[in-house]
Amino acid sequence: MKNKNFIRIIPKLDIKNGMLIKGINLEGLRVLGDPFNFARYYYENLADEICYIDNVATLYGTNNLSNFISDTAKNIFIPISVGGGIKTIDDVKRIFNAGADKICVNSAAIEKPKFLNKIARIFGSANITIIIEYIKIDEKYFITKSTGRDTVKIDPIKWAKIVEKEGAGEIFLTSVNHEGLKKGFDIKVIKKISDNASIPIIAHGGAGEVKHVIELVKKTNVSGVALSSLLHYDIAKFFKIKNKAIGNFNYLESNSKIKKPKNFIKLIKKELNKEGYNVRL
Repeated sequence: MKNKNFIRIIPKLDIKNGMLIKGINLEGLRVLGDPFNFARYYYENLADEICYIDNVATLYGTNNLSNFISDTAKNIFIPISVGGGIKTIDDVKRIFNAGADKICVNSAAIEKPKFLNKIARIFGSANITIIIEYIKIDEKYFITKSTGRDTVKIDPIKWAKIVEKEGAGEIFLTSVNHEGLKKGFDIKVIKKISDNASIPIIAHGGAGEVKHVIELVKKTNVSGVALSSLLHYDIAKFFKIKNKAIGNFNYLESNSKIKKPKNFIKLIKKELNKEGYNVRL
């Protein structure tokens, strides 16, 4: 049965110390540049939303994205989702007051599921996205928190049902095993969760080609696809990094020799449109 959802394409920007980063399996992080430059480029090239995640916020107990949110909200007129280190009602208020349209929560919901219920009642389920990062170990599936750093012995399919019941308005689903490898999505688990959910599912982790996204949409019931590596590496050459004391600059300099980048967002949407899916062009 064809997925009848409106399919959103969502660039996911992981931030550390004010810089856009990217890794593999949520580890081995590499600095790529100023996140606002990337966000603005994606906005101008048909992205449906922007997702900012403070990659070390839970580790250090804070979220430092307020300036990014404010600058983005003033210049980019598509929804902005923000996550990382959100643990209190005041955290939620601060993120929304800075200009975010939705918040993304992971660790706090795992540690206190009733926190999810509380913020959903106060701010509305439509504004609350739950991040489920899951990992396969010895043929068993577990969720993780702290951006994949800590494994929690809860099955992701079971957890998806719990967070929906507690008031999540959307699930942002990441396979740690597939993330950053660019070899395709974890269709099996994504299908199980999206087929049984009554809230939107955003899939993330594994896109390396346009055909990976098309396959995902055809075989599952997702409402959106979040992309990182497929987008970021191709346009990193556009943006000069101010502080060359940070990051893998041999990589970035070699990457700058690549020809003009492809507009993967537009390519994906054109292919989905050809297949009869509802997208914004």
